[in-house]
Amino acid sequence: MVPTPSKSGKKTLKKPLLEGFEIKVGPPKLTRFEKARIVGARSLQLAMGAPAFVTIEKSLRDPITIASAELEEGGLPISIRRTLPNGVFQDIPIRALMQ
Repeated sequence: MVPTPSKSGKKTLKKPLLEGFEIKVGPPKLTRFEKARIVGARSLQLAMGAPAFVTIEKSLRDPITIASAELEEGGLPISIRRTLPNGVFQDIPIRALMQ
């Protein structure tokens, strides 16, 4: 539980975002295809001038390495939509798949 101030100025307890979250569609971890898609899309954004979500060291120069570092640190605010053939889908935050 995290104490957060409310509009009235009183502190309330807020539950973490992923507490009680259950992955119902697909494997419980990020697949290699999802990882490749995320790293590719994010590296394209970085190549076009988007700011990085991690601190860039001198060793991190190309967009693919920076995107991989962002993914490993869990700093990307991205959700994966997994769909079943019958049309049922679930949006899963990356942080839930990286645990």
